Amino acid sequence: RNSGELPEDFVGRLGLDKAMAGYRALIDQRVLSMPTSPFAVLGADTIVVCEGDILGKPTGEADAAQMLRLLSGRTHSVYTSVSVILSNISGEYSVHSIISKTQVTFRTIQPAEVQWYWQSGEPTDKAGAYGIQGLGAIFVSRIEGSYSGVVGLPLFETSQLLTDLG
Repeated sequence: RNSGELPEDFVGRLGLDKAMAGYRALIDQRVLSMPTSPFAVLGADTIVVCEGDILGKPTGEADAAQMLRLLSGRTHSVYTSVSVILSNISGEYSVHSIISKTQVTFRTIQPAEVQWYWQSGEPTDKAGAYGIQGLGAIFVSRIEGSYSGVVGLPLFETSQLLTDLG
């Protein structure tokens, strides 16, 4: 994260970086070196923000436990960015992006639950050390916004973006 960068800007940059990496990989591998029709590449990324801290994927059990203790009994924000790169047959491209923000409230999490949850293996590769689509759902007492955005791809917003792009 760049100094002073807002969460929306940070997650927007991450989603765009992923889309651009996919676009470059296609071009570099010459998979689409001579495209005969326009094509699109989609990239997305998700971050969790609580008390001003951006929570990425945990580096280990202690990091996951710290994140879950921070989220326990609080409301946090989940930002998911989606970027679409549209390319035409002459190699020119345009970038189109959206950001979904969802408020998630956790109930109080007991220390034994933190340990049990880590041992489940679920939080190891999840921003904020939880997956709302799995066992982590037991911690969620309220959600305002896009459930699928918390999972990692806001389906309604992505569908609208793609529809707007034709």
